[in-house]
Amino acid sequence: MRARLVVFPIKGKNWCFSRSIDPSPSESSAPNAPSTVKELYKKISSSSKPLSANAELLVDFVSDKMNKAWMGLEKAPEGSFKNKLHGLGLRLLARVKPSEILLKSITKDVTNVQIAYPTSLNARLVRRRLRHIALRGTVVHKKYFYGSVSLLPLTTAFTVLPLPNIPFFWVLFRTYSHWRALQGSEKLLQLVSDYSHAQKSIVSNGKETESEHKDSKYGTKNLPGFKWVLEPSKELEDLINRGHEDGYLSEQAISDICNSFSLNKNDVLKCRDLV
Repeated sequence: MRARLVVFPIKGKNWCFSRSIDPSPSESSAPNAPSTVKELYKKISSSSKPLSANAELLVDFVSDKMNKAWMGLEKAPEGSFKNKLHGLGLRLLARVKPSEILLKSITKDVTNVQIAYPTSLNARLVRRRLRHIALRGTVVHKKYFYGSVSLLPLTTAFTVLPLPNIPFFWVLFRTYSHWRALQGSEKLLQLVSDYSHAQKSIVSNGKETESEHKDSKYGTKNLPGFKWVLEPSKELEDLINRGHEDGYLSEQAISDICNSFSLNKNDVLKCRDLV
């Protein structure tokens, strides 16, 4: 599966990295996830799969339950307790960093990434920054994943209260989120590293060959065997030039970019406001 990433300057020297929305997303990110605890136990106990595969089954099961619970809160009547919980959840989710959202979108099914970026940017710098995001993600999200796991037993103590155990479910969600971001970091780093090795193979005597020079300046297109395709976009460059105001992109320019490249506007605005 190919993932399309869009990269562009959004405020000063800071860049936005976002993935295009799939025009036909599936209803569930894990269609084969077990629906009950009994079914989960049967799949884990009866299969000879490695520990990592069973861990994926458990993560998919928890993810499916959390998604259904969230949908229930979202449909709750206005002013109800569940509706207020949904509003609290939205405020907490607003604190999630854009880089984590990007890394979580790089699933294990992604085998190829296509990067669109303005023609004014250097392809090699785009590639280097993405690799830095992936490398940093493997360190940061591994640390926070283990930290969240260690907090789960502590938050179970709140079950004695006659209220929903919000701390437990929030820590459980953050554990899942950091796990997915860690998997996405490792997958993206693998793709970038594979591409980097391929690039090194066409560098001779410490100098760029003609192919390497073209990649650095103009990007890469339709190169066989490459898992990493860089595509400079004149359309994206024009949208940025028209909407550049005092060192950052206007909200109208961001809307135009999101419409043209199928991006989530809220995620892009969050990227602009958090930098």
